[in-house]
Amino acid sequence: MWAFRRACALLLLASASANAVDAAGPGLYQLLNDRLALMEQVAAHKWRHDLPIEDRAREAQVVAGSVDKALRVGMMPDSAAAFFRTQIAAAKEVQAYWFARWHEGRGPPQAPDLVSVIRPQLLALGEQIIDAAAVREQAGSRAEFDAAIRVPGLTEATRDALYQVLAGLKFFPHRLQQILASGRLRIGTTGDYPPFSDLAPQTGAFTGIDIDLARDLARALGVEASFVQTSWPTLMDDLSAGAFDIAMSGVSRTLFRQRAGFLSPPYYVGGKTPVARCDRADAFDSLKRIDRAGVRLIVNPGGTNEAFVRQHIRRAEVVVYPDNRTIFEQIIEDKADLMITDRVEVELQVARHPELCATMAGTLNYQEKAFLLPQDPVWSEFVAAWLSLRLADGTVAAIFRRHGAQPGSIASDFQQAGSDSFSDNRQSRANP
Repeated sequence: MWAFRRACALLLLASASANAVDAAGPGLYQLLNDRLALMEQVAAHKWRHDLPIEDRAREAQVVAGSVDKALRVGMMPDSAAAFFRTQIAAAKEVQAYWFARWHEGRGPPQAPDLVSVIRPQLLALGEQIIDAAAVREQAGSRAEFDAAIRVPGLTEATRDALYQVLAGLKFFPHRLQQILASGRLRIGTTGDYPPFSDLAPQTGAFTGIDIDLARDLARALGVEASFVQTSWPTLMDDLSAGAFDIAMSGVSRTLFRQRAGFLSPPYYVGGKTPVARCDRADAFDSLKRIDRAGVRLIVNPGGTNEAFVRQHIRRAEVVVYPDNRTIFEQIIEDKADLMITDRVEVELQVARHPELCATMAGTLNYQEKAFLLPQDPVWSEFVAAWLSLRLADGTVAAIFRRHGAQPGSIASDFQQAGSDSFSDNRQSRANP
């Protein structure tokens, strides 16, 4: 959520004082200094293992990975590439300085292992540098730079290049421009929630309703669809970290998610409903009969299923099971009595497993499915326009049917059947 994060950070800086704004420069510069200071240990490892200072294949890999990470904060790829190449040039210059010193003396002291010890520190500092650069879109004064960069071995020309590339960092004004310019739409998806998102372990390929819709959105933009696996417990953190441009995985619209991101208009209306083995489904035909001592209610963590259970279940045993892909097998194998999940998922699992049955005709609540986006109005408006057109021309309905799901609303079912069960449960809690 790079635009939102940068905006918040800059507003905080502006509200403090001009001195606070100036203080952001040395923070970024200090991180750069700390990273360059590790080059003495890198050089020592290479010296003792007879390795060359320059490794062009590794350098290309680092630049490519860093440019990809810079997209999280909206940094333009060309600007990011120049930034990281200049850092690499400075790093090699510092290593060469130490090589020259050791040629004249006894060599370096024992150094930590490059791969297991030094490189993780370099990667961590690299990510902190990206975040710091995003908060401050222009460098501080040259005096601040010179005061912070104290690593020996840098020539004046390299110091100038490093300072200038920092001053010239460029950022996209909004996420839509970033997607169009980079030619890539990054879609966050869990891969554990059919029929919306399902990951095949053997091939690593995603399939599902939202995967087809994601590819359609990418075609509408004229860019490549790139899928980024996320999880329900980490969904909001990944959004805040800018790991993806949009989450498409059967995401439920909630006010909690709206506080940290934007949610598209809904493309499906449904609700939670229980599923159990058919030979005991009649025992769980209301929330009141579910919420009893001795009932084992299984739930996957981190999403709206768990939130619903934590809010409404008081007496039944709640069994948290981390793998949403195999959770229904726990019910079939009698390791749990039932699960409460979205009706569209229940319908799919009942079709796949003849041992399972929905325990109610309706739903326990009202719920909408939508796409989760960073708080970027321009990008959000584009997605809303695309979705409106796809709903109108029948694309969404056709994709639902292709995956064996009904695209229509089941709000009426909730009103007729689910609300009665909900009311029964509320009354039982009032009179325990």
